Amino acid sequence: MKKIIIVFAILSLSLTTLQAQKFKTRTGIINFDGVVPAFEPVRAQNNAATCILDTKNGQIASLILIRGFKFKVALMEEHFNENYMDSDKFPKATLKGFIENFNYNTITETEKDIKINASLELHGVTKQLVIDGKIKKSKGDLILTTDFGLTPEDFQIIIPGYVKTKIAKKIKVTTQFLLK
Repeated sequence: MKKIIIVFAILSLSLTTLQAQKFKTRTGIINFDGVVPAFEPVRAQNNAATCILDTKNGQIASLILIRGFKFKVALMEEHFNENYMDSDKFPKATLKGFIENFNYNTITETEKDIKINASLELHGVTKQLVIDGKIKKSKGDLILTTDFGLTPEDFQIIIPGYVKTKIAKKIKVTTQFLLK
């Protein structure tokens, strides 16, 4: 009986350890900002981004539904989905990669700078990126944030000439993931 209890305890600890190796969220926040001074702000937010981080090896993956981006101006949102992002044809964006030199044991409640090597698939085009970010622990969870820029042309997103001057050449993208 004593051996059975010990085996059960070891199995329970092993399963807990295996489960604790992946942190995830389905409520990540992605913002993009294509503001050009003197024009109506081109900004949107998506509050339903999925992100998974494997703490064993630093692998990271994220999925964003393009129609999840919300604008203050409904017409801007419609143009974004129908004219630029072709959301029916390309409904999602995915990011897959790893955090350089990742070591879960070195993450504390003090924010730590990180670099993410990833491939981003957006609008049917895949690009390799190195993304600057920060990571820290908070009450047993992880907070991961990034800040980077994307150029629409790099993803074959065509902005008509009459609109080009109203949208920044480089779109600022920020992310915030509370990973549990």
